[in-house]
Amino acid sequence: MSTYVTLPEIKETEIEKSDEQTFLVPQYNVILLDDDDHTYEYVIEMLMKLFGHSMNRAYQMACEVDASGRVIVDTTTQERAELKRDQIHSYGADWRLPRCKGSMSATIEPAE
Repeated sequence: MSTYVTLPEIKETEIEKSDEQTFLVPQYNVILLDDDDHTYEYVIEMLMKLFGHSMNRAYQMACEVDASGRVIVDTTTQERAELKRDQIHSYGADWRLPRCKGSMSATIEPAE
């Protein structure tokens, strides 16, 4: 005796549908602020260590922060931007300058 089972018809469009949605995560700029209490060497070293920038890129950023008073050093998610800002704030004083009392300043702001 044979038993036959009838399966429901499945349309291709139902298989291709996806419940996945794409969300855009807001991006934030990490902005390094200029001061006169840190050397170029300090800025370059910090940017290479904290952000993985090449020496050339870090030097360009050091020049920009010196000339304009601020430079975007990273664009990332808010959580990572806050972490990177905090790492700049805790990087420490520039041992090359006896008058230097602490880390550089940084802020974050929404990227456009």
